[in-house]
Amino acid sequence: MTSSPSQFRQLLNKPGIIRSLGAHDVFTALLVEQAGLESVFLGGFGTSASLLGLPDVGLITLSEMADAVRRMATRLRIPVIADGDTGHGDVHNVQRTVREFEVAGAAGILLEDQANPKRCGHFSGKQIVSTTEWLDRLKAGLDARKNPDFIIIARTDSRAIDGLQAAIDRANRAKEIGVDVCFIEAPQSLDELTLIAQQVKHPLLANMLTGGVTPILSAQELETLGYKIMVCPIESLMVTAAAMKQLLSVFMEQGRVDKAEAGKMFTFDELKKTLGLDKINALKPR
Repeated sequence: MTSSPSQFRQLLNKPGIIRSLGAHDVFTALLVEQAGLESVFLGGFGTSASLLGLPDVGLITLSEMADAVRRMATRLRIPVIADGDTGHGDVHNVQRTVREFEVAGAAGILLEDQANPKRCGHFSGKQIVSTTEWLDRLKAGLDARKNPDFIIIARTDSRAIDGLQAAIDRANRAKEIGVDVCFIEAPQSLDELTLIAQQVKHPLLANMLTGGVTPILSAQELETLGYKIMVCPIESLMVTAAAMKQLLSVFMEQGRVDKAEAGKMFTFDELKKTLGLDKINALKPR
């Protein structure tokens, strides 16, 4: 059942944009796969919220994130792209992070240029390391991977600190050392998204965070601009939170939840089908 890095490499080499949705747990990732999306994104924000009930401010450890990758990648057929944050330390930690994610079954990893402790890319108060230190992280990641198809995505948060042109320059420096994809986090307008695509001639990732600082475009619009990967990073968490609040409101008001509005809840049969109960039952001895 497990996916492989070669699947994502093939998607990267084919025409068309790759659509990816962030999944905060394996059940959500199953729904992403069953909907027909090409890949799933395992981000630090969703994992921190799901696993710890805490915000994305660098609290997730390498082992916790690698375990989350392993659980998800083992269950899915589509590629899992995972958030490596800053690499969890110096270049030696970066290498360990890449190896742990690769062994866990990820198809690729994001490595960013924030200083520790990192913060969500759309939070204020971010700090970045020097370009040289970031490139050293990326080189360590490239050297650490065993499978050349394992994707290294270079993320820079420098737009918020040093401006757009500095971020474009950083992305192009990362391109020169051989990363597979460049990702400039949190551009603030359509003009900025357009300029990035014009000046960074390399596969590009766009982060479409609802409520963030970047304007939301459709997959078709991003592809027309020249982007290769579109990620909606935490919307599954947002929808889950809203649905749970609605369910709890019904429970508190009515003392029961089975009368929730039609279509707002999976049926028991739909849950069993999604989880693959029939396939598991088929393996039982007769």
